[in-house]
Amino acid sequence: MDIWRVGSSGKIVSWAPQQKVLSHPSVACFMSHCGWNSTLEGVTNGVPFLCLPYFSDQFHNATYICDIWKNGLGLEKDETGIITRGEMTSNVEKLRSDKTFKAKALDIKKKSYK
Repeated sequence: MDIWRVGSSGKIVSWAPQQKVLSHPSVACFMSHCGWNSTLEGVTNGVPFLCLPYFSDQFHNATYICDIWKNGLGLEKDETGIITRGEMTSNVEKLRSDKTFKAKALDIKKKSYK
């Protein structure tokens, strides 16, 4: 498995067991393409989303996450089609500082197990 260190605060791996990662209490948010399997895994683990849909049902799922369930934020590309460092930083900070995203995510998790 390829592993790249990210300073002393993290690492990038080529593959990880997504369910196990998302269930870890230190995960603050889930950057996802919003495919249905990933959406279900994020929802059932009560994790807020950063949404970056690419095609097909991913846009519909991202709409549910951001506009209906309100347990995530979409990432907006700039005029050149790039998601900037500022856009990423801003949205991560919003998810971490506004506790309503986590509360919504936990509420949906609770409802998904009924």
